[in-house]
Amino acid sequence: MKLIVGLGNPGKEYENTRHNIGFFMIDKYLASKNIYDFKFKFKGLYVDTIINNEKVIFLKPQSFMNLSGEVVKKYLDFYKINVEDILIISDDLDLNIGNFKLKSKGSSGGHNGLKNIELNINTQQYKRIKIGISNNKNIDTKDYVLSKFSKDDIIIYNNLSKIIIEILDDFFYQEFDFLISKYNRKNR
Repeated sequence: MKLIVGLGNPGKEYENTRHNIGFFMIDKYLASKNIYDFKFKFKGLYVDTIINNEKVIFLKPQSFMNLSGEVVKKYLDFYKINVEDILIISDDLDLNIGNFKLKSKGSSGGHNGLKNIELNINTQQYKRIKIGISNNKNIDTKDYVLSKFSKDDIIIYNNLSKIIIEILDDFFYQEFDFLISKYNRKNR
């Protein structure tokens, strides 16, 4: 069983904000498969489906970013999912808009959602796709990550979502190290 987690904050006021790029990419992936029927459990919106003869859960934690790990941990425990079978999609201030990076482990890089996941699952050894949101040093970081995408940003992220969909499709059939070498070098 696999768990794909998109990070973000719940509520209309946070839609199309930089911090919610994980939700955005989960929605784009599921829409590409005509899957729209989210259910609610353990403070998370989720969809389960079968891919490559394996159950896969797509999760959007609804506990706010800083408590995402508590929701992830409940899903791991309830469904008895191994940490090596999770993939987290999150925003990254250090990558330019439109860029992404696949990683199989590493620190949170100061990202509060990832920090809380690491605290709750007790490891930094989990797979992730980091989506670049750039960093505007003229705006307080908290205000910046909660700011809305520009029209140009939306175009870039809609185009990027096509690559993220490819990555997720491959994730269910390929080793993650292969995906890192395949996709990270394609990135600008």
